[in-house]
Amino acid sequence: MTFPQALTIAGSDSGGGAGIQADIKTFQECSTFGMSVITAITAQNTLGVKAVHKVPVEIIREQCSAIAEDFEVRALKTGMLVDAEIIREVVRNIRLHQFPNIVIDPVMIAKGGTVLLEDEATQVLKEELLPLGTVITPNIPEAESIIGAKITTKTEIENAAKKIQKLGVKAVVIKGGHSQMAEAADYFYDGETSKWLASARIDTPHTHGTGCTFSACIVAELAKGNSLFESVTVAKNFITSAIKYPIGIGHGHGPTNHFAYRMEEGQ
Repeated sequence: MTFPQALTIAGSDSGGGAGIQADIKTFQECSTFGMSVITAITAQNTLGVKAVHKVPVEIIREQCSAIAEDFEVRALKTGMLVDAEIIREVVRNIRLHQFPNIVIDPVMIAKGGTVLLEDEATQVLKEELLPLGTVITPNIPEAESIIGAKITTKTEIENAAKKIQKLGVKAVVIKGGHSQMAEAADYFYDGETSKWLASARIDTPHTHGTGCTFSACIVAELAKGNSLFESVTVAKNFITSAIKYPIGIGHGHGPTNHFAYRMEEGQ
């Protein structure tokens, strides 16, 4: 049996808490072999993003080609894609290499407020990338950007997920970290299954890379052959543990604890 192999197509975080660094750490913790295609290089730490350098599309293409010719990608995620040109290149390579199990983390704004996806790229993401997706995992501000409307209530979250799903992606998970609900509740919808996944809300500034880590865990579980809803459920537990047991690194929005889930589960 081939060892499960998972791919991240995303930006590099020099601080190690988000981006491909968080993804690779999560893949490893979930017993999968992780690979990466870097779309952008960022200079950042827990205090914010200092600079962003886009990787040329030719290099993105070559990275995808190198991986496809030598590895068996069972699932992948997209993270920071920067602009329309890069999104179209990623779409082209997903189609060309027939990569399966596409998890879309629509990285749009950093914790400190830096815009990580140019405005005109949102439409390309909706029209060209979403129809290829197995699941998209927006937080509430990202979901608002995708549907073009405010989301404040539980019913509005459910309706937003249904609107996003109609854009062609098979399933939607809207993360509730930005909501005003007492619990940190995420909503899963795939056209048939409609489920809320709730956990206690944890008051902590150490949430850098939560979206990257959550989506990467879904990818790892899909690569191991688990169903989508099972994968999302494991990811919810994984990120809850990662937030619950902070490691206290940095002087701003610190990273989550990627090995907390394994330790809590006694693995």
